[in-house]
Parts: sequence; C-alpha cells; structure tokens
Amino acid sequence: MLGLQFETKTSWVEIAKNNLQQILTDHAFLEQKAASNAVSLIINYSEETELVKEMSNIAIEEMQHFKMVHLLMVKRGMVLGREQKNDYAVRLQKFFPKSKDRTDALIQRLLVAALIEARSCERFKVFSENMEDEELKKFYKNLMISEAGHYTTFLNFARQYQDRATVDQKWESLLQFEAELMRERGHTAKIHG
Repeated sequence: MLGLQFETKTSWVEIAKNNLQQILTDHAFLEQKAASNAVSLIINYSEETELVKEMSNIAIEEMQHFKMVHLLMVKRGMVLGREQKNDYAVRLQKFFPKSKDRTDALIQRLLVAALIEARSCERFKVFSENMEDEELKKFYKNLMISEAGHYTTFLNFARQYQDRATVDQKWESLLQFEAELMRERGHTAKIHG
C-alpha cells in the first residue's frame, strides 16, 4: 500500500524499546514538525483553498499527536527533552533540485511530506507489532492508521497539480532514493533513524 522499497528490520524495534525516552522525544518533535509543515504550506499556498482546508486539519491533528506523545511521556515519568537534528527529512528535501516554479515546488514538498508520513506509518506498524507493552502497542497502531491517511492526502494533492504520469515518475525516483537512504539506518532510537 505504501509503496516503500525498503522494509524496517525488527532489530530497530529492539533499539527503540531499549531507548524509549529517546524514541518518544524524537516522535513528539516529529509531530510538531509535521504540524509546522502543514502550516507552512497554508502560508505559502494560501490561494489553494482545498489544500488550505486539508492542511488546517492536518496541522491540528499533528499537534494533537504531539500532545498525546507528550502526555504519554509524562505519565511514564519522562521529560520531553530537547529536539535533535533529523537529517532524514533534510536529505529528502534536498533530493529534488530547487525550483522557481511554484507548482513544481509545491509538488516536491507534497511528495516529500507523503514519503515522511509513509515511513512514519511503516515504522509505527513495525513498532506496534513487536511491542510487549500493550499501551504502546495500541498507541502506535492507532497512530499508524492516522499517518496512512496523511500519506494518501499529500500524494493525492500532488497528483492534482500536474499530470499523474509525471508526478508518479517523481514519486518513484524519490522512493528509490529513500530506500537507499534507509539502508544506512535502523541503528538509532529515532522514528526515521
């Protein structure tokens, strides 16, 4: 369904489980960044009414997810901690050459956002299916469903702004790049690490 070309190994789950505060901190800040991205799309493409409506919903939902992760941490006696760099998103954003064409730039942003959501969804699925902790298992299964919805929203919007064949070609090349990027990962307690 997600089209990802590299599957997360379950060994990553062991690293994440053994560094639960780290993974939850990383996750919380990723939710905040996803909300910020949706707001940025609203600001930069305010003339796109349907996009603005949907990004408003996503921004609110992502901040609700941030709050949920934070409350889970507090319940477990954890402190949020400081944000850490996320080179995964940065490297994906650099995949496409900068474009001065607004529509092309929008499509690139939407594709990158779709891929980040797809990978998050996949990681949440792997995490939920390999957890003994029933609360975390249920928590991540529910978030996986939400992330899948965001993935399709971003991808479908990208396909509205340019012919599908061209968008799908860009999407396929981004998926291939991301698969190679993910082969280097799986060694840190980060959602995309």
